[in-house]
Amino acid sequence: MIHMDRTLRGPERRVVEKALGYVIQNHQLLVFTHDDTPITVTGVQVPGGTIEPTESPEDAVVREVFEETGVAVRIVNSLGTAFYDAWPTKPELHKRHFFQLAPLQQVEMDSWSAGEMDCSDGGAPQRWTCYWMPIEHAHVLCAGMGAKLGELEL
Repeated sequence: MIHMDRTLRGPERRVVEKALGYVIQNHQLLVFTHDDTPITVTGVQVPGGTIEPTESPEDAVVREVFEETGVAVRIVNSLGTAFYDAWPTKPELHKRHFFQLAPLQQVEMDSWSAGEMDCSDGGAPQRWTCYWMPIEHAHVLCAGMGAKLGELEL
């Protein structure tokens, strides 16, 4: 829970540690959109997720990118952290650790299907389409996911 000088309105929010990855290949960013939910609900996203209690942000981002996209990556650079208030979707304040990543091998596909059949929150299976977006179009990332784009070393 947040107990600092609270300027957030609404209910108390618990802080949840997240790791997000900017996977860059040929000056393009790996993103995805959900197949069964309108883009107006889920937006364009980068891979990432919750950091497990026993893992580091670095381990979490490598794991999450592989789980969500099937792409094995290495860390190029740590880009720092940023907070994102998830209210009203969830009473959470996400402390996001951002990383610049590179695929371990060249990804030859322009787009491909991926998803989670066993969601960590117990929800229904989800499918999405992964694809490469030109960096100059990354301003469309949803929910504060573009917070550290200006830190990328290209």
